[in-house]
This record gives sequence, structure tokens and C-alpha cells, in this order.
Amino acid sequence: MKLGLLFPGQGSQFIGMGKDFYENSELAREMFEIASEAIKIDFKKLMFEENDDINKTEYTQPAILLYSAIAYKLFEQNKNFTYNFSLGHSLGEFSALYSAGAMELADAIRLVHERGKLMNLAFKDKVGSMMVVLGLDDNIVEEVCKDSNLKVWPANYNSDGQIVIAGIRDDLVKLEPVLKEKGAKRVMLLNMSVASHCPLLESAVKPLKELLDEYLKDEFKNVVSNVTAKAYNTKKEALELLPIQLTKPVLYKQSIKNYENEADFFIEFGGKVLMGINRKITKKKTYPVTDMASLEKVINL
Repeated sequence: MKLGLLFPGQGSQFIGMGKDFYENSELAREMFEIASEAIKIDFKKLMFEENDDINKTEYTQPAILLYSAIAYKLFEQNKNFTYNFSLGHSLGEFSALYSAGAMELADAIRLVHERGKLMNLAFKDKVGSMMVVLGLDDNIVEEVCKDSNLKVWPANYNSDGQIVIAGIRDDLVKLEPVLKEKGAKRVMLLNMSVASHCPLLESAVKPLKELLDEYLKDEFKNVVSNVTAKAYNTKKEALELLPIQLTKPVLYKQSIKNYENEADFFIEFGGKVLMGINRKITKKKTYPVTDMASLEKVINL
């Protein structure tokens, strides 16, 4: 049985994430301790109690990675399996790298915490955001962005008829009526202040590369790049691809289409977002691991 491992990105966070794992697994509790020590923050409070930090990108990113990492490790602990690739959506590519053995947990937590801070810094003098567009072909959205002369770009190719664009918030608002006039079924501005996967994050590319050079191991299992929709497995390749992932669109649907024949089904660790998107891309099933009950179901497949 061939598995495809999936890891969700930012936006999948919620209060209570990982709590069932924490309460029922010694391994999960150990991983919480490692993460908390890595960046000197109490992840139990961050993830289990109402707070504002959970939606701040420098904390959201390590929280999601920790949740996904625990889900994966508990699966690995209880199931003998092999896989040809792991694939993450945006931030999820870093969770995929952890699963592939590219980093230790503490280093992965530190890395995405710093990545979040670098992304915030890039927007200290401007307000960015992202916007979901439903019901239009990719080429139409691309043309609208290009012809607008505004600071807006395609950012996430999620599925046919679902694309996310990123840019300056006011420019995105100006584009709403244009996209609806072109036939978009829905245009929804997201509650974000950072525009991911567009040229506005160029200032974060070099410092992220320096961090990656410090934390990455030389070789690891196959991870599918958001930038190329192709697998890589060396530090050299990662140092070329992961920094520019900040400024390039996420080729998620292209990645699934490229690798669906190498998996009998997919498992999403720490979320259900990609499971929903996958229904529009592939006939292969996606099973989520979000708590002990869903873990048990997937183990027994």
C-alpha cells in the first residue's frame, strides 16, 4: 500500500488543536515540551486556551507544525508503512520536511517561528492580505492580476475553480468587482495582514535561506516542492527552493496531479482542509489524522 503524506498550512489553526493528543499520549506531551523549550513559549496555553497569539503568524506557524508533527509521529509509532513522497501546502511544506527527516523538531519549530517574524517584518510599512476567488479559470485570474497594474498576484493554485491571490489589501479590494464581472462565483477577502507567496516578501528570502542553511540536514526523504510541483531530497535543492517559496505561488493542485498515481490514498496530518480540496482534484481518498479517534481509524485502514 502506497501512501501520500499531506500537511496543511496556515489558516487551519484553532483553539484546542492537539489537546486530545496531549491528554492521551506521552510522546505528544514530550513533543509539546520540546517545542515550548525551543522558542520559550507555553504551547499548551497557545493551543488550548483563548488568546490572540494563535493568529499571529510567528506563533501560528510553529503551532500548526507541532500539531502536524505529533499526528505524524503517532501514526509512525503505531503503523509500519512506506511512502514515496510528502507534500505540504505553504507552511505545510516545512511540516513535510520534518516528517521526511530533514530537521529535528526543535529546529523546525525555531525555523518557522523565525519565518513568521520575517514575514511580519516585510509588511511593517504596508498592509497585505489574500483573497479567495471561486469559479474562474486560472488564466482569467492571472490576466486580471496582470492587467490591473495593481500589486496583486496569484498565490495558491488550490483546485480547478479555486485560486487565492495575494497583494496589497487595498488593491485586492479594488479587484473584487473586476473578478465578479468576469464571472467569479465568489470573491472573499481573508482576515490576514501578510500576503504570502508573492513578490512583496522578497526581503525575507535571504535571511530565510541563512536559517535553512543552519537547520537542514544534507539528505532526507522525498518532499514535493510548492514551487516546482516536483520532489526534492537534498539540502542543496532545499536551499534553492524554500526561500523563493515565499515569493512564488503554491502549486498545490499541480503537485497532487503529478503524484496521485504514486499513492493509493492520502493521509492529512493535523487538519482536514486539504481533504476538502483534494475532492476537487483527485479520485484518491484523503483520510485526516486530527485526534486519537481518527488516528485509530487510519491505523486500521
